[in-house]
Amino acid sequence: MPRSRPTTFSPDELDRKILSALQEDASLSLEAISRRVGSSKTPVWNRIRKMTEAGVIERHTVLLNPGALGLDTCFFVLVRTSNHSADWQARFLKAVRARPEVLEAHRLAGEIDYLLKVRVSDAHAYDDFYQALIAEVRVHEVTALLSMEEIKAHAPLPLGESPPA
Repeated sequence: MPRSRPTTFSPDELDRKILSALQEDASLSLEAISRRVGSSKTPVWNRIRKMTEAGVIERHTVLLNPGALGLDTCFFVLVRTSNHSADWQARFLKAVRARPEVLEAHRLAGEIDYLLKVRVSDAHAYDDFYQALIAEVRVHEVTALLSMEEIKAHAPLPLGESPPA
């Protein structure tokens, strides 16, 4: 079943300021956001509500430090399949979505079918993840790339200027 493409939201300057403040710290009070963006609380609240209803703001969350929790090891897993049936894809997506180690999963164009970002404590934990995945769904080829250093993560979306009308 094809996914519908979300309606594009065109934020104005005040919306972008509000979104930037929220991306930086979603725990800010309405008063603090209003001060940062130079507006009163009611218009800021109304805009946040509208952007939430429009699906621009999906959720408020907390970013955790993986190293502080013993999840020091990050792998990028490249998956190729020789089976492109809807049944296989549904089973693969179910397996990937059920694994808490998978932080991100992307379906790609090109030679590699899927890219997974996997966060674990060490290589043994990665092997446990790998063994569990291939026990649930057959894949043609898996390549795991160990991230030696995380240079940039949790980047806010680039909101920039409004595109010309």
